[in-house]
Amino acid sequence: MRRHRALFAVLFDVGAWLIGYAVFAWLRLDSDATAVPWPEVMTVAVVTAAIYVMLAMPFRLHQGRARTASLEEAVLLGMLMGGVGFGVFALNLIAQWIPRSIPAGATLLALVIAGWGRATWRMLRERDERAGMGDDTLRTLVVGAGEAARELVASMRRDPQSGYLPVALLDDDPRKRHLRIKGVPVVGGTAELERFVERADIEMVVIAIPSASAAIIKRLRLAAVVANVPVKVLPSTTQLLHDNVGIRDLRDINITDVLGRNQLDTDVAAIAGYLTGRKVLVTGAGGSIGSELCRQIHRFKPAELMMLDRDESALHAVQLSIHGRALLDSDEVILCDIRDETNVKRIFAERRPDVVFHAAALKHLPMLEQYPAEAVKTNVIGTGTLLEAADLVGVDRFVNISTDKAANPTSVLGYSKRVAERMTAEQARQGGGTFLSVRFGNVLGSRGSVLASFASQIAEGGPLTVTDPEVTRYFMTIEEACQLVIQAAAIGAPGEALVLDMGEPVKIVDVARQLMEQSGTPVPIEYTGLRDGEKLHEELFADDEPRDVRPRHPLVSHVPVPPVSDAQILGLPRSGSVEEVRAALAALSDSSASSEISFDHVLDDFVESDGR
Repeated sequence: MRRHRALFAVLFDVGAWLIGYAVFAWLRLDSDATAVPWPEVMTVAVVTAAIYVMLAMPFRLHQGRARTASLEEAVLLGMLMGGVGFGVFALNLIAQWIPRSIPAGATLLALVIAGWGRATWRMLRERDERAGMGDDTLRTLVVGAGEAARELVASMRRDPQSGYLPVALLDDDPRKRHLRIKGVPVVGGTAELERFVERADIEMVVIAIPSASAAIIKRLRLAAVVANVPVKVLPSTTQLLHDNVGIRDLRDINITDVLGRNQLDTDVAAIAGYLTGRKVLVTGAGGSIGSELCRQIHRFKPAELMMLDRDESALHAVQLSIHGRALLDSDEVILCDIRDETNVKRIFAERRPDVVFHAAALKHLPMLEQYPAEAVKTNVIGTGTLLEAADLVGVDRFVNISTDKAANPTSVLGYSKRVAERMTAEQARQGGGTFLSVRFGNVLGSRGSVLASFASQIAEGGPLTVTDPEVTRYFMTIEEACQLVIQAAAIGAPGEALVLDMGEPVKIVDVARQLMEQSGTPVPIEYTGLRDGEKLHEELFADDEPRDVRPRHPLVSHVPVPPVSDAQILGLPRSGSVEEVRAALAALSDSSASSEISFDHVLDDFVESDGR
């Protein structure tokens, strides 16, 4: 039957029409078979079925255009059967071949029979697929009953070799308490996980909630550990590479799931308004932040995406991640060092970008403590070169990627990034475009991050080196941080810094212990002491900055930034002793003696745009 599906489907629908006419004619004439004009009724039935089959051919209804018993097929079936039935009904009103109500009633009955047959076919096929699953499949409890869970369960059922047999679903939404997905029932809420695992002999728990927060992941993971069953998870919505969800997306819970996974509310229309159809340039495009910015910006279909970096291998990697191929022969990749003023200005003059995301920087705190002049050349002078080039070609929006170390800075990295924020504010004061900074803390999974260091140390048998048992840091996944950066750039006013909500700070020693627990390899922890310029607790706001002023977005705070003059920047030493350069940077980053700046412009701008 499956081999000759099209022929069988045609014959079944023809039979539905004939049965529909015969049954309704019999019912119409008071169940008296002798009173039915059978030759006329069956002639009309055959003609109706023939017209239906001919009209169905161009729509490929019986050739598999839509999956059997799917919504798409139901709509197509109803349109064709209803249309043909109405046409025959109208003609019969004029010609009066048979009693007038028979074509209408027969059409409804034929549609019911055709739909019932397709539903039965699909049910039997899915039963066969379940029967074909091997003995090595794991009895799986799926947590979540939303769209992701629906696609995941369907994927498990389609593939007998998937290794997963969905047995039940858990969801806290009371409206889904009696829901079934592909025959798999919702049996309760997530609080019943431990009890149901034991009762139903569950061998695997799958968390199918891409939007789940870190707190929910932690709670469900702990419940699964107590129940002594392994647990898998779908990536967060910001990490999924495509819209459809399947078993290939499942993975073990990692540290980003319990530290990141914030629920983000993105204003897609606002973002598209300044990215779609525009020419966008990203500096430091080969780095962790820059490459993720490129991937996310690409989804908004800019007219041109220019990826600038001085590392050719990094450019190869980001182009490969976006297009699946990386020949490095297109003009979207630009090999350039932002210290090269002549080349930077030439590129801006030739390519004339509309929007610039400036992610290029030197970022390793201990290294810059040793070589502060390098921080001046890249983080300060390089940023100045980009700001000047952007102003010369009339860039509409310039976004300087900053760091939480710029708030009350105590390190060369913090000093240099704070100076870059002030330079961006000065350019906003002078220029016509929107020049602003976005400030956030540590991102999980970036090159040189604490996670990579800990993973390497665990692989080598330890010890795990932590500076202090009380040291804390803010964490966010790269995907979440870049999504908020792009959002912040859409709502920021010229000259201000936008501070991303990083959640609660996390103890580094707790991160180390969680990684040890996941690896199953106990290793010692060694405390090395804070390094020069390092803080025990990072800050997102300086002492003199307003906190949590969020007029546009619940996860983005707005703070004013005092500008710094070009003359002061030119006075920075680019060489000399470590102490001299460090002191000069520290003095320039201190805005306490600068001209006073009011925060009223942020609120005024918000009131003007929002109307309240």
